Amino acid sequence: MPSTTSRRFLRPAALIGAAVLAASVTACGSSGTPSAATSASASASAGAAAGVLTVRDPWVKAADKGMTAAFATLANDGDTDVTITGVTTDVSRAEIHEMAMTDGKMAMRQKQGGIVVAARSQAALEPGGDHLMLMDLTRPVRPGDQLDITLTFADGRTQTFTAVAKPFTGAQESYAPGHGPSPAS
Repeated sequence: MPSTTSRRFLRPAALIGAAVLAASVTACGSSGTPSAATSASASASAGAAAGVLTVRDPWVKAADKGMTAAFATLANDGDTDVTITGVTTDVSRAEIHEMAMTDGKMAMRQKQGGIVVAARSQAALEPGGDHLMLMDLTRPVRPGDQLDITLTFADGRTQTFTAVAKPFTGAQESYAPGHGPSPAS
């Protein structure tokens, strides 16, 4: 009789065990997302060693029309300097800009020669400093929108990152037509 009872409970025990195993595999699958992020981090680190930049905290100032700007911290973990010579996005034409003194006033202008991010250092794209200027917006950029921005480097490589739009009123730059130095009268 013990053998009949054992067989009767063996099948339900096996089914319960299979259900527990399936649940743990599913749980591992959902925790695979951090693994994917870890893999992406590892890839970014490997790419950085080859001269690709790490883009930290990218964002774009929300705007209804006209112009706006993108900002981030660019880290070069590689052994050689990296020069950004161009920028593109699907919502506008774009340029690399800087703030500089012109006739005793701070003025926004296209940055000649691009942005150099020295080896083993970082460069800040920030309001009131170097930034990526998005001009002639083809559509509004609303808070929460995600924009793909592609950097072009002096050696012809490119790198795309995603920046999130957010409202910003600091630094009071004017991202509007006529933002550069005005012609002398």
